[in-house]
Amino acid sequence: MNALRRRVLEYTLTLWSLIVAPTAWAAHFLFSYVYAAVRCAKGGRDSAIGDVRLVVAIATVVALAIVLASAYVAWVHRRVEGDEPPFHDSTDEDRQRFLATSKLLLAGLSFIAIVFTAVPAFTFGDCR
Repeated sequence: MNALRRRVLEYTLTLWSLIVAPTAWAAHFLFSYVYAAVRCAKGGRDSAIGDVRLVVAIATVVALAIVLASAYVAWVHRRVEGDEPPFHDSTDEDRQRFLATSKLLLAGLSFIAIVFTAVPAFTFGDCR
């Protein structure tokens, strides 16, 4: 077992860890659209959004990195030895695997949402 995997397994998943990926998506969504709106308001309706693309691309890479890190933690915890789903027993291992599965699904949804949030910045050429 490598050092990173061992360190991840030391981390206990909680309900708070479930909101990491959706929070990254929400922050990316808010930042991208507010930044584009402010730049278009300052530049006018016909202004090009070249610099907005660069800023949104950087924000997208950061948000996707957070989501992928969250997914990796969930994936490691999901692969802990034990029974397959459904997780009916009230053991610590089953709770961790249930939270890990939920976190992995939320990370996948958030990844797709972040990509779809970034698409308009790369398809439109101006602020119209």
